Amino acid sequence: MAECQCDVSGHSSRRCPLRSTGESSSKWVRLNVGGTYFLTTKQTLCREPKSFLYRLCQADPELDSDKDESGAYLIDRDPVYFGPVLNYLRHGKLVLNKNLTEEGALEEAEFYNITSLIKLIKDKIRERESKVTHTPVKHVYRVLQCQEEELTQMVSTMSDGWKFEQLVSIGSSYNYGSEDQAEFLCVVSKELHNQSYGNNSQPSEKAKDDIIS
Repeated sequence: MAECQCDVSGHSSRRCPLRSTGESSSKWVRLNVGGTYFLTTKQTLCREPKSFLYRLCQADPELDSDKDESGAYLIDRDPVYFGPVLNYLRHGKLVLNKNLTEEGALEEAEFYNITSLIKLIKDKIRERESKVTHTPVKHVYRVLQCQEEELTQMVSTMSDGWKFEQLVSIGSSYNYGSEDQAEFLCVVSKELHNQSYGNNSQPSEKAKDDIIS
């Protein structure tokens, strides 16, 4: 009996018996991906014809592949992302830990040329982006109080995405000195980007700030 280091996920971690001769040993393949060892079967690696891993198992002469001192195939890729790729070949599902991204998995799928996985990830990315695109746009509104002589300057100097919406005259009931001056309420709006606000500070679509005089 020979010994190898493996666990149920294929990662190198503990010792378990493995026959070194006969048909049972020939079906197993050891991979050294970025310094991390994976143990799996040729049947798993050959699930996707024409993929890098399929060609590796078929000893494709056009594929430049080296082995380390233990006989494991050397692959200079990220082992963290190789785990999900290998599991996809095992059971046909893409499972990513929360610290991994679909874009990162796509990079690996394209390197290994696993076409079905490439399509699956691209579909997931499109679905995710579609949800973001179709999120209703919300606005925050502000009501500004100003005098007639200040109106033109205020509207012309609005910035940071604020847009003029409505002007409401409130008469000249405010007396400044010896002359009555016309007063206006100017309603302005701005698109509300959720990422710029905390969960507890998102105003509703018709929210209105305090009147600023």
